[in-house]
Amino acid sequence: MSVTLYVPRDAVALGLGANRVARALFAGAERRGLDVTIVRTGSRGMLWLEPMIEVGTAEGRIAYGPVTLGDVDGLLDAGLVNGGAHALRLGDPEKIPYLARQHRLTFQRCGVVDPVSVADYRAHGGYRGLEEALKRDAAGIVAEVRESGLRGRGGAGFPAGIKWNTVMLAQSHQKYVVCNADEGDSGTFADRMMMEGDPFNLIEGMTIAGIATGATRGYIYLRSEYPQAFATLKEAIANGIKVGVLGADVMGSGKAFHLEVRLGAGAYICGEETSLLESLEGRRGIVRAKPPIPALKGFLGQPTLVNNVMTFTAVPYILEHGAKAYAEYGMGRSLGTLAIQLAGNIKHGGLIEYAFGITLREIIEDFGGGTQSGRPVRAVQVGGPLGAYFPDHLLDTPLDYEAMAAKKGLVGHGGIVVFDDTVDMAKQARFAFEFCAVESCGKCTPCRIGATRGVETMDKVIAGIRPTENLAVVADLCDVMTDGSLCAMGGLTPMPVMSAITHFPEDFQQRGPMSVAAE
Repeated sequence: MSVTLYVPRDAVALGLGANRVARALFAGAERRGLDVTIVRTGSRGMLWLEPMIEVGTAEGRIAYGPVTLGDVDGLLDAGLVNGGAHALRLGDPEKIPYLARQHRLTFQRCGVVDPVSVADYRAHGGYRGLEEALKRDAAGIVAEVRESGLRGRGGAGFPAGIKWNTVMLAQSHQKYVVCNADEGDSGTFADRMMMEGDPFNLIEGMTIAGIATGATRGYIYLRSEYPQAFATLKEAIANGIKVGVLGADVMGSGKAFHLEVRLGAGAYICGEETSLLESLEGRRGIVRAKPPIPALKGFLGQPTLVNNVMTFTAVPYILEHGAKAYAEYGMGRSLGTLAIQLAGNIKHGGLIEYAFGITLREIIEDFGGGTQSGRPVRAVQVGGPLGAYFPDHLLDTPLDYEAMAAKKGLVGHGGIVVFDDTVDMAKQARFAFEFCAVESCGKCTPCRIGATRGVETMDKVIAGIRPTENLAVVADLCDVMTDGSLCAMGGLTPMPVMSAITHFPEDFQQRGPMSVAAE
């Protein structure tokens, strides 16, 4: 009897030896005369258990992890292929508390399916959303997206339905759909996990978008640091073309949608949609002044729908189950689920998909299990390198666009980075300025010069040189950057800086013997 073993090909699992484990499993099974098929999947997102392997049994899948090369023979001898008892046996992966408590709408297939198999994707419910979309006219598809309350998951939180409607109504001989997969925020990895583990979910979402807006060509703009995702996407797209879910006649509908992957050159600023379009057109990634907006004049001057990976991958569920079913999750104007990425000094880091409204404390304590160091949590940065640092008394803030904004924070791409009580918040504030100075496209003075002056001024504060006066200069710089920057790169850099100064003032005063000296 043939037994199927599932071994992840996710980048984290590969870094922890998944390929070596897969080869050892195959060789060990062959020596024992076992008929084994190994399917390479994505990750379910419990990164501290990687590589987590699974075996298909009569009772369902049984997981084991984290598995090292030295564990393989012992697992096979213990009856791995039958789900046998072993110290690494985790049981039914769906019942592991970290996973069982989640609301997996977008990530339901990630870590389950063969990422490059259209047949496996469809066997697990894939392409039902596209099938439903093909029964409707463009306005009907856009209406469903609008009524779901879906907002852009890239960070801005702009209502997706409004953007889709604008592109749909625009008049042009050619329209485009562009996926912003330039996931550059620190502590974020949801896009990568999706593209490596369930790329057809993204492909399906973009195809629905193309049909809804009248766009016949799409591009996935991928960051250069994701070689596994690049290879997986290219293979998935090729397989999709072969079976007719992409190309000149999508599913026999007579509608065309052609899709390509384009690799970026490693610029963080290309996560901003107009810089991305500049790069996609073959130029240096520099922010464009708006208006015109990309929805009216985007790629090659034509109407272009630009959305993030997580926005597009929410769409198949919405079309399959309906706007109302999706909108039942969440709170206020933040509806549906959010891909939360938990990283930093945390015991159980990984991917959590949960309805908007869960608090930061619940995520860190109930899912994350506290800090890896065992020391108290001191600061939590939410929303990437441009997000605010929250102290303990703000950890009961729900993850909701409006609730976070009310506390002068942002949801961003859902990345959460945890710091224990050994962190130096003055150095974190300096890092925010330094990051902006390095990654700025340089087009506008407040960002280009303001960030550089910010680094210099924070160096004086850290050295103990007139901290009070220099912190006043920092505040002035932040006001100029917030009000005068052309895009969010410079406009949001003050958020981590000022939150650190506001919530952790003790880290910025009396730092050294020069604190009362003249400059």
